[in-house]
Amino acid sequence: MGSSHLFYLPAELLLYVLLGGFIVVLLVLLQIGLLNRAYRRLGLEPRVAMLVLLASLVGSYINIPLFQLPDAPVVARKAIIDIFGVPYYVPQVVDWPGVIVAVNVGGAVIPTLLSIYLVFHNRVFIQAAIAVAVVAYIVHQLATPVPGVGISVPLIAPPLIAALTAVALSRVYPAALSYIGGCMGVLVGADLLNLDKLQTLGAPVASIGGAGAFDGVFLTGVVAVLLSAIGERRSV
Repeated sequence: MGSSHLFYLPAELLLYVLLGGFIVVLLVLLQIGLLNRAYRRLGLEPRVAMLVLLASLVGSYINIPLFQLPDAPVVARKAIIDIFGVPYYVPQVVDWPGVIVAVNVGGAVIPTLLSIYLVFHNRVFIQAAIAVAVVAYIVHQLATPVPGVGISVPLIAPPLIAALTAVALSRVYPAALSYIGGCMGVLVGADLLNLDKLQTLGAPVASIGGAGAFDGVFLTGVVAVLLSAIGERRSV
């Protein structure tokens, strides 16, 4: 297995510039004190939360291989494919032994660890399970298998569904539930529930939390912060 094929940006550079722009805006608001209490309401220290968002963005470049699907055909595709209006890079591979199933650090590992922390910190076990189930079901219906890439979902759907579900479930912890439901719902609904389709897609690397899942997971984090800020403003 060539390790170089496991390190690539799942989307075009322009999307990363836009996502990085979100971080800059949040940093400015943090510096002038508008989001300090909002982050703490979410369950994180402000600077820790910003480091998590930045780590997610950088970590999206890294895929940790889990296992290889034997005798899975890999198709040759053009370098960029447009999915739901968002361009995604397809790693170009020559003489690849089969489909490598991997987990994306920024789109799966970090969001999962943070979601677990938020569940226990806020003690929202039942609400979190419901939020994940709702988002996973809807995202699974929206998920689209893309040959040569993997499973993709509409960019804005996961954060919106997660936010609406979280607000309906709790007036106290909507931000935390939005993040947990959005991140874990995408990973379950888009990736884990479609593992049986990976062998037929011809993608050289099928990354859990990569490609079309990453941007939805990242935006879910941004929306969760905004929900927290709105809740903080109403409570003042």
